[in-house]
Amino acid sequence: MPSLPQEIEEPVLIVEPPRGLLRLDWKELWQYGELLFFLTWRDLKVKYRQALLGVAWAVLVPFMQMVVFSFVFKKVANLSTSGLPGPVFYYVNLLPWTYFANSLSMSSGSLLSNTSFLTKVYFPRVIIPTVPCLASLIDFAIAFVLLGPLLWYFDTPVGAMTLFLPVLMAVAFIVALGTGFLFSALQVRYRDIRYLLPFITQIWMYGTVIFPFSALSEYGWLRYVYALNPMAGVVEGFRWCLFSETIRAAGYTADPPWFLLAIGAPVAWAILLTGLFYFKKMERTFADII
Repeated sequence: MPSLPQEIEEPVLIVEPPRGLLRLDWKELWQYGELLFFLTWRDLKVKYRQALLGVAWAVLVPFMQMVVFSFVFKKVANLSTSGLPGPVFYYVNLLPWTYFANSLSMSSGSLLSNTSFLTKVYFPRVIIPTVPCLASLIDFAIAFVLLGPLLWYFDTPVGAMTLFLPVLMAVAFIVALGTGFLFSALQVRYRDIRYLLPFITQIWMYGTVIFPFSALSEYGWLRYVYALNPMAGVVEGFRWCLFSETIRAAGYTADPPWFLLAIGAPVAWAILLTGLFYFKKMERTFADII
């Protein structure tokens, strides 16, 4: 008699939580890289699809802030701009800061704005607050283009250290990603964080872009406190990379920002690890709370 066909056993997929302090599965993140790309592209299209000025908003926001800061802090308060024209000084300061502020603003509310996505489909949740940090890089690139005409108008030459700018942007990305992880997880549990965050960002901005680090030379201990702000090293580094020769020619100090980066870069990594640790700790409760 012919033998009966044996019953074929279906493979069983066992899903286990990743182990380790941060419980982050890098292999899984790589597998979902395409999802990260399409979500980033979706965010860009949604942001500018029905906007009156389109991508011009990426330039208009730092430009208008530059105008206000140049009038208030340069013309009225007469604060030092290290020999640079006020508009150039403040616009260069605002370029990395605007990237960070926009990334934090969008990533902090990203979990709440993707509620249906989170509760119906499985994917690594860290992708959601990462997407705004990547999308904001496009805004930064667009705003950076305006720097050329601005430098031409004020006849401000650019130094030879511009190749160091990607390193500074990497630090800004780390800070944006870490704060995005932290505040997005906090906002799921504490909804009033959304009202506190703009105030925190505003105070943080005034302590970063208003005056150069050299203005604190008379306050020894305050320099170390100021250096704990990782974005201070990024902003100071942008000015040094672009205008160190121009600042020295005007008779001002233009030291490399190694002191700020030596303190600020480890703080940036600490922010990233702290934000990621808290995010992964709260991740299992997102679907229940949200």
